[in-house]
Amino acid sequence: MVIPLHYIARNVWARRLTTTLTAGGLALVVFVFATMLMLDAGLKRTLVTTGERDNVVLIRKGAETEIQSAISRDQAAAMEMHSAVALTPEGRPMSSREAVVLISLTKTGYTTPSNVVIRGITPLGVEMRPQVRLTRGRMFKPGSSEIIVGRSIAKGYDNVSIGDQLRFAQRDWTVVGHFDAGGSGFDSEIWGDVDQLMQSFRRTSYSSMAVRLADSDAFDRFRADIDVDPRLANEAKREQQFYSDQSKALSAFINILGLTLTTIFSVAAMIGAMITMYASVANRVGEIGTLRALGFQRINVLAAFLIEAVLLGLVGGVAGLLCASLMQFASFSTTNFQTFADLSFRFVLTPGIVIKTLLFSMTMGLIGGFLPALRASRLNIVDALRAR
Repeated sequence: MVIPLHYIARNVWARRLTTTLTAGGLALVVFVFATMLMLDAGLKRTLVTTGERDNVVLIRKGAETEIQSAISRDQAAAMEMHSAVALTPEGRPMSSREAVVLISLTKTGYTTPSNVVIRGITPLGVEMRPQVRLTRGRMFKPGSSEIIVGRSIAKGYDNVSIGDQLRFAQRDWTVVGHFDAGGSGFDSEIWGDVDQLMQSFRRTSYSSMAVRLADSDAFDRFRADIDVDPRLANEAKREQQFYSDQSKALSAFINILGLTLTTIFSVAAMIGAMITMYASVANRVGEIGTLRALGFQRINVLAAFLIEAVLLGLVGGVAGLLCASLMQFASFSTTNFQTFADLSFRFVLTPGIVIKTLLFSMTMGLIGGFLPALRASRLNIVDALRAR
């Protein structure tokens, strides 16, 4: 014989004040847990969407980022002539030799500067990133001191409106356009003509090169050929994988921080749930005796109080998740540990995070309610009835 679920739910509702306070504590933990998962998911989505599946990034062997890499002009010429590289209608290789450097800009409302990525790129390189589209102004002219800025830079930094000038590398650069990169990492970059940037920064080698493959399935052969070519000291990665790898260090930090905070808060929340359930047992000794007298077994009483604790955790989980979902309307900016440049991204709530969060909240309720439920199931029938 099983104690009806509506009876268990009614008991949770009957103690509205204690239920609200306990669920509130659980909701706080759930909010922290879900927010950290959403932050990590947002970071990974931002960097993964930065790349295109058919694009390949070429960097120096051993380099983890474009900042650390160097590719000579001869190496670039050799790699873009590979037979796997797609061609334009004019018969030119679909490749973009790129230079990546860091400059310091001041965020709006701040006094200390932050590192921002300046990417020297070719017109073909812009074409190879179809997620990038101009939202204001125009594209920079090749061979000019003109730049375009990503959406996150345009929103968060001073002196980047169209017509403004930024001074770096001993030159004045005019902002002629703003672009939207679809929430990818490119939104946190400034783009300009690669030759002009290399000349201004006195660079003799490129940082990286992006090429479009005619057949995506030819990547393994292309990578192997680059790896064994004695003229080259470079390695090839799919663009999506390359930018995904950029999130590893920051993602690990977010996960460690989230786990630490969640562990600390969850212990306090489970103690709160345990106290609430112990109080519930103490106030319902006579009721428990009546249930036992009606024929309900110890296991039924144990299950009823455990379900009650799980429902308490579920209420807290739903409340915390609803609060965390509001974070989707906020953006977050931090330093990418791989590149040391500022990176903006959004909190992302996925079905997987919802499931993990609710399971986590119900587990907290279950753990917090186990000992009180065990005590309730072990009460002596006669002693419990005397307490009525």
